[in-house]
Amino acid sequence: MNQSYSQYTADDQAVWQLLFERQMAQLPGKASQAYLDGIVATGFRADRIPDFERDLNPRLQQLTGWRVSAVEGLIPNRAFFDLMANRNFPATTWLRRRNQLDYLPEPDMFHDTFGHVPMLSNQAFCDFLASLSRIALRFVDHEPAIDMISRLYWYTVEFGLIEESEELRIYGGGILSSVGETTYSLYSPHPRRLPYNVSKLLQTPYVIDHFQEQYFVIQSFEQLYHSVPEIEATLEELLTELWHD
Repeated sequence: MNQSYSQYTADDQAVWQLLFERQMAQLPGKASQAYLDGIVATGFRADRIPDFERDLNPRLQQLTGWRVSAVEGLIPNRAFFDLMANRNFPATTWLRRRNQLDYLPEPDMFHDTFGHVPMLSNQAFCDFLASLSRIALRFVDHEPAIDMISRLYWYTVEFGLIEESEELRIYGGGILSSVGETTYSLYSPHPRRLPYNVSKLLQTPYVIDHFQEQYFVIQSFEQLYHSVPEIEATLEELLTELWHD
């Protein structure tokens, strides 16, 4: 489908600017440097909803070979992972309203683009996404496997933390697009912050209706990418145990 950029009203543009400026006011010192660099590299602006074809894709294609593909909303697992295995990031085109600034039942375009697209300027992160998606396609018809892969995706791509210069920073899009969880994830005493561990991650359920009870911390995006063989091997081991029980 197409983004149909002309559908966005003046109020949509104003809501985008409000969300953008509110988040950018607090992300320096909290967001990963790779994300902040990506905001610049991908050309995000406060005063303009990004146009996928005119603004984002030409820049992303030059940076990492990725592009943003417009989708109507949540899409089936096979379609989702097939897009990303082929270096297309699915992003919905609808934008939340003023009365939805702080909570949505499902991701909107601000979450999908502001939260995720700047990280698509980082090659190691992109290679991790594509490789993980190829694994997911192997197991796409096996619900227990997809559940485990979804956990890993959730605790990295959506709600991941990274240690940079001996300080915690955010790279997960679910946190970066949330004004409340940005501060909570780094400074609240309540959640656990655990080292990245593939086996534990694949077996740790997540919550969708309140802030996370734990976050997993990577040391680098190269660590994520280089863990792909371990992800596949551990997934196979866990599935074998499950099927033998």
